[in-house]
Amino acid sequence: MISIFKYYLKDRFKIILVFFICCVIFASVFSLYNLEIEAVLYSCYLMIIFLLIVSLFDFIQYYKKHKSLHDYVDSIWLRSDHFVNDCSFIGKDYQHIIQYLSKQIQEEKTKSENDRKDMEDYYSLWVHQMKLPISAIKLLLETQEHLDKRLLKSELFRIDQYTNMVLTYLRMNSVDTDYHFDRYDIDTIIRPIIRKFSNEFIRKKIQLHYDESHEMILTDEKWLSFIIEQLLSNALKYTEEGFIHIYMNDMKLVIEDSGIGIEDSDLPRIFEKGYTGLNGRYDKKASGIGLYLCKTIAEHLSHQFVIESQKNIGTKAILYLDHYDLKVE
Repeated sequence: MISIFKYYLKDRFKIILVFFICCVIFASVFSLYNLEIEAVLYSCYLMIIFLLIVSLFDFIQYYKKHKSLHDYVDSIWLRSDHFVNDCSFIGKDYQHIIQYLSKQIQEEKTKSENDRKDMEDYYSLWVHQMKLPISAIKLLLETQEHLDKRLLKSELFRIDQYTNMVLTYLRMNSVDTDYHFDRYDIDTIIRPIIRKFSNEFIRKKIQLHYDESHEMILTDEKWLSFIIEQLLSNALKYTEEGFIHIYMNDMKLVIEDSGIGIEDSDLPRIFEKGYTGLNGRYDKKASGIGLYLCKTIAEHLSHQFVIESQKNIGTKAILYLDHYDLKVE
């Protein structure tokens, strides 16, 4: 209470000072008219008593306001409709600010909870995905005397892909994520990716047609490589026989396959996070996160990304590599 009273005196110091200056002026004017000193002192006493009474009520209001604000801090996450009763013009301005900040806090809290739930859901799915190739490797080690290296490499390749995907998911949402744009020959980006997937092409006996173009593009090599890897992985996943064709066409990178295609009803939603569609329900390993990441990263790179597909005919993933306002760093 004493400490609060000290703060009160500090806050009201100017008003108290003005009051005593007025008393001095009042007494000086009285003395100029040669009034009796007792009358002057009596008037000053009355004014001081009046000041003490007013200050007492003002201090009580000051203390209540302090207590209300102190109590409100503990419940600011839960309450947004109860504030200190201050009807002054400035007080209403403060209340407006508090209401706005409270609303922002609630929105941030909701967003944080949604992000945490999304992260938990994705990690749960990711753990499930990782268990499948690990179980497959364990089964190969326990049942085969002469290990099939292609199958073993395929399962290890899946583990590597799932690991890269979760790391990309984390980096993409990080505030520290940066993009380094430069000019690249598109073929120097695609060739290492094709070599990386060569065992999968051989294992599944899928024909690869790759048309070199030597087109120069402006992009971030690391992030564009992830998009191409994910698109090529999807093409291999949903193509049991036939071909995959990679080519450039008027600054558009096209990855075309002869796979199972996508249902017309699924096409509008394939870029939604967690949406797997009919193909995903058939393929229990689908996470519904790959195309979402591709679309998001492509937007960050200022590349347009679309999917064209017909059921049982095939799919085209088209990445527009035109650049507009991007600059070489």
